[in-house]
Amino acid sequence: MSKQSRIEDLTVDKLLSSASARTNGLSHFGDDNYRASLQALLDALVAEAALSPSGVQLLEERLIGQLVNRLVMEDYLARYPEIAQIRIDDPLVIVGLPRTGTTMLQRTLAVDPRFYSAAWWETRLPAPLADETLSQPTQRIAQAKAEVELMTEVIPQILAIHPLDAMLCDEEFMLMEHSFMCAMDAYVNVPSYTRWLDQQDQRPVYTQLKKMLQFLQWQKQQRGEPAGQRWLLKAPQHLHTLDLLLEVFPAAQVILTHREPAQTIPSMASMAHTLWQMYCESPDPKAAGEQWNHRMARGIRHAMQVRQQHAAERFLDIHFADTVKQPMQVLEKVYAFAGLPFTDKSRADAQAWLAQNTREKRASHDYSLERFGLSEEQMQSDYAEYRARHLSTKN
Repeated sequence: MSKQSRIEDLTVDKLLSSASARTNGLSHFGDDNYRASLQALLDALVAEAALSPSGVQLLEERLIGQLVNRLVMEDYLARYPEIAQIRIDDPLVIVGLPRTGTTMLQRTLAVDPRFYSAAWWETRLPAPLADETLSQPTQRIAQAKAEVELMTEVIPQILAIHPLDAMLCDEEFMLMEHSFMCAMDAYVNVPSYTRWLDQQDQRPVYTQLKKMLQFLQWQKQQRGEPAGQRWLLKAPQHLHTLDLLLEVFPAAQVILTHREPAQTIPSMASMAHTLWQMYCESPDPKAAGEQWNHRMARGIRHAMQVRQQHAAERFLDIHFADTVKQPMQVLEKVYAFAGLPFTDKSRADAQAWLAQNTREKRASHDYSLERFGLSEEQMQSDYAEYRARHLSTKN
């Protein structure tokens, strides 16, 4: 069978059938537009992605796995209707360009049990597997650890870009992927899908995300984990749809993180290009640079517009340099913003976490504008308004 015909085998009906077979015949995937979204994605994968044979297999398994998660979650929702009654209206959400200290800030805050957060294994495998209990998700954890280990073997440079750890909290991007209306260009080069996505009402991304957070919180309760007071979320993806985030989570508060785009954009392009190497044959670094710069510039403009339409007190600005150089002062601002006391225990736990997880312990990440076909002139053109508003007094 040729590589091209193998790619074309990825049809919606076959993926749905495979997922149903893995769940003993479950058939309700939810009520959103998942079929149309999945079809748009598959069309772009066939036409543009230049997948390697192993990339086809990895993506097929990823998509089937997401469909399986939807089936299992919907089955639990039908059997335990109280899950849908869990109230999640007021997450604290960290939003900003990639590489602006969001992971450091999120993981430091997540040490506080007053915040609900999702570990990488929970976002990758949010639904219980058939051979494990709700109280002991041992199979999912083992599978997630094995996947992280494989990623670090295949693309070891990923650790210099993003400190992957199956057991640590991470962004909800992989939960949002279950809508099939998310940034698939993080994995492969599919510009037609990205253009299609920009024309869609992406509300299903957030209704699905809320449902999955309810499901995760209910599972935490079944495992006997301490009850939190509010969710702690983080994803650069929210830059593109901040209006929908604030609509679906009406009491959400947003921490906006800032850093010079000339540092963040090529770093993000480097991460995307690194991930493309898992799925594609000889991905073009300049294509990654062009696509991610365009996406991030668009997201920044959208976020600035949305911010003007909402009360100022819903937003807190944090600069990357402050997160790195004076993290405790930043945390004081965050806790005050969130309306939570920064207790002696919270302070001590945060200090201990920071001491054990310094940036110096990570490998250096080398990148440049030029490698990804970018220039300072383009940065000035694309981010002039952002720089003027948020970076004029910061390095």
